[in-house]
Parts: sequence; C-alpha cells; structure tokens
Amino acid sequence: MSITLAVASAPALGAVDHAGAERVFSEAKAICQRDAGALWGHSLCGPMLLVDPADRAIVANQADDSGALKATGEVFTGTLPASEIIANTSISWSGVRWSEILWPLPQETAKRHVMLAHEMFHRIQPELGVTLHEGDNQHLDTLEGRYLLQLEWRALAEALRAPSTAARRGAIGDALLFRQERYRRFPGAADNENALESNEGVAEYTGVRLGLDTPQARHDYAMQDLSAFVGAPTFVRSFAYATGPAYGLLLDQADPAWRGKLHSGQRLDQLLATALHLPAPAFDTLAAREKAYDDGTLRASEVRRDQARQARLAALKAKLVDGPVLALPLLHERHQFNPQTLQPLGDFGTAYPTMRLSDDWGVLEVEDGILLNGHRATVSAVGADPAGLKGAGWRLQLNPGWTVVPGARKGDLAVRRAGDMPH
Repeated sequence: MSITLAVASAPALGAVDHAGAERVFSEAKAICQRDAGALWGHSLCGPMLLVDPADRAIVANQADDSGALKATGEVFTGTLPASEIIANTSISWSGVRWSEILWPLPQETAKRHVMLAHEMFHRIQPELGVTLHEGDNQHLDTLEGRYLLQLEWRALAEALRAPSTAARRGAIGDALLFRQERYRRFPGAADNENALESNEGVAEYTGVRLGLDTPQARHDYAMQDLSAFVGAPTFVRSFAYATGPAYGLLLDQADPAWRGKLHSGQRLDQLLATALHLPAPAFDTLAAREKAYDDGTLRASEVRRDQARQARLAALKAKLVDGPVLALPLLHERHQFNPQTLQPLGDFGTAYPTMRLSDDWGVLEVEDGILLNGHRATVSAVGADPAGLKGAGWRLQLNPGWTVVPGARKGDLAVRRAGDMPH
C-alpha cells in the first residue's frame, strides 16, 4: 500500500531540548483537555513524538511498547530508525500510534497550537472513519483550475467577514458557483478534491477550531489561511489547508451537527449547500460573478504564470520522461516531500524537486527532480554511476537482494530484485 507523507517547510533546525519539549507536551495536553473530546466524540490526547530531522533524535511524551525509548526525567528519548519517515504526520512505530511533529515547532503561539491540534487529529482520524485515499488534483495546476479556486477563496473570505446573514449566504453561493464550474470543467475533480479535503482540510479545521480558544482567533486564522497559499508554487496539495477551515467554520454556523454527517460521503461544499438550502448554481451568471471578485489582474497574472509553467513542464518532461532514466518500482513506498513544490505532468505523473523515497529496495534521496507515475518512479540517468548508486541530484541505498540493471531503452537503468528478468 502506498503511504504519502508530506513535510511542510520548517524553521531552522535545532536540537530538541527537553524543557522545550515538556512545554510543547503541556500545551498539547491543555488543548485536548479543553476540548475534552467534545468536537469529535474522541479525545485528541495521546502519544506524541518530537523529532529532530538533523539527527532523528526523539523526545516523546510516553514510553513505547518495545522499549526503544528511555525515560529521561519527565520525557522519553531515543532515535527514530532510518526506516521511518520524518514528517509532520501520524505514524505507527514500536507498537504505538503517534502524532509525529518536527522540531522546532513554530514560535508563534497560534501557529504552534493549530499545528499541534492538526497532528493530534491525524492520529485519531482512522478511528473516526474520515480518512480517504488522496486523489490526483493536477487540474489545480492549470490556468482555469487555479483561477476558479482563487475566486472561490475570495468568495469564502467574503462569507467569513460578511456583516449579515444575507451577505454571507450570497458569498457562499458565489464560492459554490466557482467550485461547481471547476467540477464541470474537470472530470473527477470533485472526488479528488474531496479526498484531500477530508484528510488535510478537516485536520486543518480541527487545528483551527481546537488550537485556538476564541471565535475571533479562529475567524482570523481561517482568513489568513485563505490568503497564505496564494503565493505557493502549486495548489495541487496545499489547497485543502485553505478551504478546510473556511468551510468548517461556516458549517459550524449553518449546521453544528455537520461533522457527524461526513460518513454520508457528502463533500464539505455539499453539506454547506444543504444546510443553507441553496439553489443549484446559476452558471449563466458566472461571468458577472467573476468580475465581482476579479478586476482583471488575477486572470492576467495567472496567464503569465501558465506560460512560465508550460516551459518548466517541457524541461521536466525532457529530463524525466524523454531522456535516459533510472526506473524504480513502487511496491510499498513511503514519501517525504514538500507539498507546495510538486509539478503535475499530466499522464506522465507528478514531478517533485526533492524527495526521500523508501521502498522494499531501499532508500532514494533526491535533490534535483523525481517523477512518480502509478507503480514507477524515475530520476534522470544522465551521467549516472550505477556502481556507486548515484546520479545528478540523487543517491540510492539498496537493500540486499536488489541491483541496478540496464533498462528498456538505450541509456536507461532499472532497479530490480537480483535474478529477476526484465519485463
């Protein structure tokens, strides 16, 4: 089974100091005790690992089941094995399911508390049954996909700051119009976006709702999320961090029982439309509603961006598809990457500038481009040294029983089990 883990950009690294770790654990405990399981019917309190990416050192708030961690005062310390991904996520390791958080955490209190509640929610998310297999949102890197998403963000911001119920209802109707137009243009977009919103959007809503203790603070943070990702290189995997809190807080007003309806399979936008008894979107008003949220500068900037994107995609295709490549099978892979830097390449897959990829065959560290497509990953084989297991911008560590052999095309290489014949 493929498990994709995301690492957002982090502050400068620093050793996990035990006093600082204890303060973080105390803050996390205060957040979950303040909620007392009310939001989801399940306490967020539980095992937590703080991990230093520089040396994989761990400070935990409890012992593990296998004795890998040692009691050190009020905390437990050890080292996360190289086989485990380092990320802000949830992991099952040494007999325990943990919230894993990279050290150091944000210095800003609000950001730190939202992150803590977000990651604590991920740990219990499977028990709540609101985890979906994440889809492919490549349409959110196209000109029209990005444009309609940003119009939706602007309408959601209008809804959050609306001075009256009628104004809020109108802005929500605009947001849903832009979303439905996106779904009309891109088949499969509704299911794919819903999968990421169910995973990361709902987690970010939980972070905002429980990490912050006043309605005004939550409102301000949701507004910030709707603008914070506008400058991101891509929206493909980051969009749900913006939409999740906005839809969640609007649903809190429209239907406080909405969280119990997620199991119905309805998307956040559907739940909100149902709660407000909104009519079907009037697509004949689309042009007029676009003008209400864009004076022409947004589309113009997106046209320029798309022209530059096409040039980048052509270069990536030449490097990771057309040129000689090292191909690696994806069997039970785990990824560590920055979700704000990936580049969709259509039917060819998704390119990532950097990644740590582990699988049955070993570990691949990539610093200059990798392409994932279904059950295969490729990096450039130009100038590669198969014997030294390295190439331009990547280094490979193979497990016993695996080897590098010539690939299907001249100049290609492939990782295979020793003794396997090429297909």
